[in-house]
Amino acid sequence: MLVRQISVFLENKSGRLAEVTRNLCEENIDIRALYIADTTEYGILRMLVDRPEDALKVLTDNGFTVHATDVIAIAVEDKPGCLEEPLRILSEAGISLEYLYAYVGRTTPNAVIVLRVENNEQALSKFTEAGICILSPQEVYDI
Repeated sequence: MLVRQISVFLENKSGRLAEVTRNLCEENIDIRALYIADTTEYGILRMLVDRPEDALKVLTDNGFTVHATDVIAIAVEDKPGCLEEPLRILSEAGISLEYLYAYVGRTTPNAVIVLRVENNEQALSKFTEAGICILSPQEVYDI
């Protein structure tokens, strides 16, 4: 199962992130997780939101450069060492990891790991074989 992630290109200038959050707030779209990768000139805001298609429309309509990406979300115990197994599985299968970020949800004691990999279907298959808990989009959006 794949989860829709919203990526927003942001110029590095004061107030741009606040504009994004204000636009989402005005439409009652809830951010579940976010991550910003930046350079000196721009940043890429990656977010999981409860209504990704609505967020795409709202942000595009307000002049932002927005892109949706399918990512994998897995649940692991929130304790030391639990990220090692899924990363080892990807490594042993030769699946490159582009990036990841994690957060702890409100409704579960587990940490949620969001992964962008070169081959989603192969990664999903390997995680399933290993018994890794793969979260559905609705489980992620509801956290």
